[in-house]
Amino acid sequence: LLAFEIGNEPDLFAHEGHRAHGYSYENYLDDYRRFKTALHATLPNAPLAGPDAALENEWVRRFAKDEGNDLKLLTHHYYRGGAGNPTSTLNQLLQRDPKLISLLQSLNDISEQAHLPFRICETNSFSGGGKPGVSNTFGSALWMLDYMLTVAWGGGSGVNIETGVNQLDFISSYSPISDDGRGNYSAAPDFYGMLAFAHAAQGEKLTLDYNPGPINLTVYATAQDQHRIAVTIVNKDTSRNAEIEISPKQSFSRANAMRLVGPSLESRQGVTFAGAAVAANGTWRPIRTESIRPRENTGRIHVPAGSAAVVIINKV
Repeated sequence: LLAFEIGNEPDLFAHEGHRAHGYSYENYLDDYRRFKTALHATLPNAPLAGPDAALENEWVRRFAKDEGNDLKLLTHHYYRGGAGNPTSTLNQLLQRDPKLISLLQSLNDISEQAHLPFRICETNSFSGGGKPGVSNTFGSALWMLDYMLTVAWGGGSGVNIETGVNQLDFISSYSPISDDGRGNYSAAPDFYGMLAFAHAAQGEKLTLDYNPGPINLTVYATAQDQHRIAVTIVNKDTSRNAEIEISPKQSFSRANAMRLVGPSLESRQGVTFAGAAVAANGTWRPIRTESIRPRENTGRIHVPAGSAAVVIINKV
């Protein structure tokens, strides 16, 4: 067990009708401490996390100051928007979210000052179970890969991706594990973004010098060990292809690319990573990798619009 949280989105308690109008951070802190005292009376070493805020960064800052000596983790939620909002489109999902960048900067500052890790402990594309035709498409897989990398590079210690039946009692459109309601499960598009992340984000984060120009493109790199570098290229542009040149400071002997692709950004089926789909029993094994031959210590790769690639570079 990592930690207990007390309350869920307490900064929305008054808005959601769980507490009286005017319910404040001070009221929450009183409630939290009352529950904590009762919990520790029976389980004195029970680890705690919080404040599990939906929107208010200031609640996290104040909570870290007031309870930081007794916490394992600082927690916050994030969604790109709400499923019921007409602006919650695939195009919006694929665009950079300044709100997320600001949130991560704020949480990272609080985390460093409090000497506590922070985690986005409830998250996915659009709240309310996701938006059908957006949250369950291949475009959401690209968003998921880029989003998880953004959180990691922003200092986050992890994410908890929402899945399955939600509080509204239907199977969420954003669920990485698809459920037909009759006991049959399969990997949804989001799952493939998470799968690519698992191969892309191992090891130490590296600093990159790159210029995407007008293309909606992001690039990340990690040193998986002293001989291997993973470069992840996410092209969320809807129309422009990218021609990428990779030039590590150290010489490399070979590189191989695993591609994250789908029939279209709107596709709900046919998504693959490294040429392979996830089997019905949950297993996955890469089928196709592309060899990249370096010339003058530069490798070149074509990344079409609406796709991603994880390039594993083997250093000399």
